[in-house]
Amino acid sequence: MELDPKKIVEVLEKYEPEADQVFLIRSQMVENDRERNANREALTALRKKARTTKTSVPSPFDSMMKMTQGKPMVHEVCSTCGSHDSSEPTWMMLPGADLFVAVPFHAVHTMLEKGLSSLQVLLLFKRIKCTTSLFRRGIYC
Repeated sequence: MELDPKKIVEVLEKYEPEADQVFLIRSQMVENDRERNANREALTALRKKARTTKTSVPSPFDSMMKMTQGKPMVHEVCSTCGSHDSSEPTWMMLPGADLFVAVPFHAVHTMLEKGLSSLQVLLLFKRIKCTTSLFRRGIYC
């Protein structure tokens, strides 16, 4: 069986744009994964600085306080800050700029946690998009 060069070119032209799209999505996933890992490392460093872990600080409902003179019954405790001073200035590099800023500890880890969750959702959607485009063509990963 002889292969016709024109047919090969037609098939390649048909699938090349979709392959480019898959490669683009995969490279974006790698970049997003690197950013997510950097966020996780930064959060771990902040937890070490505050001497807490993800589960070491009890939730506010675990440590109920007695109602005294109109004070709230629940004492709000941040799971990352713990007993650490949440207003302590922490140096942070602004995203997309080579600029360092002293930001309160609580604000830094809150921004990192929000960024981490949004990156996880973004990565999930890109994986789904990549997989569905491959499945449409009958390519199973």
